[in-house]
Amino acid sequence: MIHFATIGTNFITKWFLEAAKECPILEYQAVYSRNEDTAKAFAREFGAKTYVTDIEELARMESVDGVYIASPNSLHYEQAMLLMEHGKHILCEKTIASNSQELKSMLELAEKKHVVLLEAMRSVFDPGFYAISENLHKLGTIRRASFQFCKYSSRYDNFKNGIVENAFNPELSNGALMDIGVYCVHPMMKLFGRPKSVHGEALMLRNGIDGSGTILAGYEGMQAEMIYSKISNSQVPSQIQGEDGCMIIRAIENPKELFITYNNGETEKILVGKNDQNMVYETAEWVRLIENGLTGREHNRYSVMALEVMDQVRAQTGLVFPADKRLFSAKTGGSDSFTE
Repeated sequence: MIHFATIGTNFITKWFLEAAKECPILEYQAVYSRNEDTAKAFAREFGAKTYVTDIEELARMESVDGVYIASPNSLHYEQAMLLMEHGKHILCEKTIASNSQELKSMLELAEKKHVVLLEAMRSVFDPGFYAISENLHKLGTIRRASFQFCKYSSRYDNFKNGIVENAFNPELSNGALMDIGVYCVHPMMKLFGRPKSVHGEALMLRNGIDGSGTILAGYEGMQAEMIYSKISNSQVPSQIQGEDGCMIIRAIENPKELFITYNNGETEKILVGKNDQNMVYETAEWVRLIENGLTGREHNRYSVMALEVMDQVRAQTGLVFPADKRLFSAKTGGSDSFTE
């Protein structure tokens, strides 16, 4: 059995626990929350054997093999590093770190301690993503890819009324790019690799967080765009255009069906049979890596690529997090400039 703990008591953690039930080898050992009442109630509701309010205590627990982290992005680095130092395997919600330098340090420690570190980027472990990849050859030479994820956030209403929740809080390394833009960037990296050029534009809100953005990426013989927003909705699907046809993807963050329209006018519909709770696939992969004594290296290179692109976009748009300032201050002996 793999005994696991969770950090975070929000709806994402609840979704993960539903997915974990699909893996019989996983057993819920502990829940961590700084608030004892919250931790105790969550443990009772979801069947954890115990709860803790001190993360150092969680790190020392010999009865815990791995930890699912669903705290704010700004805490991922600190929490994962502590837990891996004590030999815990980590499944960390996207975006896995505040910047690529944090992630590279996390990966170095994972290799040193020989533990699994995996970003819970559910869409790229989904059968729908594999269907995209397996059918790309039908399009001929790929010339353009356009991935969109624009979803009006209910928290934006509060923001407009002066209430800043986690989703729009730069102190937590959050915002449109880190929250949902990553659903466009990460799959683009995994399908097509690192781009030769990156140009980002963002619509910045009054507190310095991004509400929406567009990324243009240049590849050899191909162009790509990634469009994301938390302050508007889109009805336009994602697509990949080739010289022989065009693939329409209804939802890049959770692909369930694909349509290919060929140059001769024929259309092919590809239905994806899968579990509606698609967090089961990232969870199963985490378990596979742990059971086989691996570290997640095969997946983590795409997480690094994605964060490097996101770092470039943030530098271009002026989106700076406190985590960046701490990092660059440490590296430069006092400077807090993200662009250095």
